[in-house]
Amino acid sequence: MNDFVNVGMIGYKFMGKAHSNAYRALPMFLPDVPKPRMTAICGRDEQAVRAAGQQFGWDSVETDWRALIARSDIDLVDINAPSDAHKEIALAAAAAGKHIFCEKPLALNLSDSREMLAAAQQAGVKHMVGFNYRFAPAVRLAKKLIEEGRLGRIYHFRGLFLQDWIMDPDFPLVWRLRKEVAGSGSLGDLGAHTIDLARYLVGEFDEVVGMTETFIKERPMPTEMTGLTAKGSADGPRGEVTVDDAAMFMARFDNGALGTFEATRFANGHRSTNFFEINGSKGSVRFDFERMNELEVYFSDDAEDVQGFRRVLATDAAHDYMHAWWPAGHTIGYEHTVTHEVHELMRAIAEDRQPVPNFSDGVKCQAVLEAVERSAAEKRWVSLREFDS
Repeated sequence: MNDFVNVGMIGYKFMGKAHSNAYRALPMFLPDVPKPRMTAICGRDEQAVRAAGQQFGWDSVETDWRALIARSDIDLVDINAPSDAHKEIALAAAAAGKHIFCEKPLALNLSDSREMLAAAQQAGVKHMVGFNYRFAPAVRLAKKLIEEGRLGRIYHFRGLFLQDWIMDPDFPLVWRLRKEVAGSGSLGDLGAHTIDLARYLVGEFDEVVGMTETFIKERPMPTEMTGLTAKGSADGPRGEVTVDDAAMFMARFDNGALGTFEATRFANGHRSTNFFEINGSKGSVRFDFERMNELEVYFSDDAEDVQGFRRVLATDAAHDYMHAWWPAGHTIGYEHTVTHEVHELMRAIAEDRQPVPNFSDGVKCQAVLEAVERSAAEKRWVSLREFDS
C-alpha cells in the first residue's frame, strides 16, 4: 500500500471546505488507509483560491484546472466545482490516468454521466461520487437491519429533503438556480441524495410519476456568491429561474416496494430536513439528519406492552466508523460523513477496487432524475427501462 495519495482539488467553497476538512482529519482519526496529501487546490479567482488554500492547508495553488490535471504529482482529482464543469474535468482526469472524486449530481444529464463512467472505466481509474449521507453511522445501521432481514419484506420508502434558503423572492439568481449550470433545482440538488439513499437501502427503481414547480420565476442577478450565500440588488437587473423550486414524485421499486419523495427549497422553517422512513413486514426505521446520530427502530415482535419506536443512539463502537471518534454518547456531525466517505475512497485505492458509491451509482441516480423530469413534463408514469442504454 502506498503511504500517500496526492490530491488535486478543483473548487474551494462549501464542498471544497468539507472535503479539505476530511483530508486533514483522516490521518488523525482513521489512519488505516493511505494519507491524502493536500497537494494543490484550484479555482479561477486567484486571490480567493490562494486565501482558501492557505486557510484549508493546501500545499500549492492553480488557477487552471488543466494545469492541475497535467501535474505529475497529482494522483486523485477532486471535483467540487459547479455541475456544468464536472464532465469536462472528469474526462480530462480519466485521460490523464488520475483517480476521480466528483460531487453529485454526477453531470448535467444522463448522457454526460454515462460518458464520464465510460471514460473512467476505459482508463481503469478509481471513481467515486459524493453521496455522503450513506456514511452516517445511523444510516449504516438501517442498511444492516435491512440486509439481515430484521425488517422483513420492505413495503415502503418515504423520503423528504426540505430546505427554505431561497424563499425570499429577492434572493439572487445563484448558479444553483440556472439549469445550464446546475442541471436541475431541488430535484437534482436535494432529491439526488434521497434517491441515492433509497437505492442504497431498498433497491433499484422500476417506474416513477412526478411533478415539479418553480414558484419564483425571476430573481435579481448576483453581484457576489460564496457557497450558499449571495448578494444582489432587488432594484437591479433580474434573470429567469430555469430550474425547479420543488419536486414530488412516487416510485415503484424493482422488488415491489413503493416510494414517495419530496424535495423543496420552499419549506418554511426547514433549514435542511433530510428524512426517510422505511416500513417492512417485521419492523420499521426512520431517520432525520437533523438528529443524525439517532435511528428510530420498531420491531413488531416486541412484547405488546413495550411496542413502539425506540431511539438507538448510533455512537457506540458497534456502529460503523464510531470506533474512530469519541466515547459512546459523544455525537458526531455533518463533516464526519465526508471524512467517512474519503476513508472509503482511500481504502478502495489501497485495495485496488472501486469505491462505493461510484460513477455507476451516479448514472443510476441521474436516470431516476431524468425519469422524474420526463414524467413531470409529459404527465405520465415513466419506466426506468425507457433509459436503458
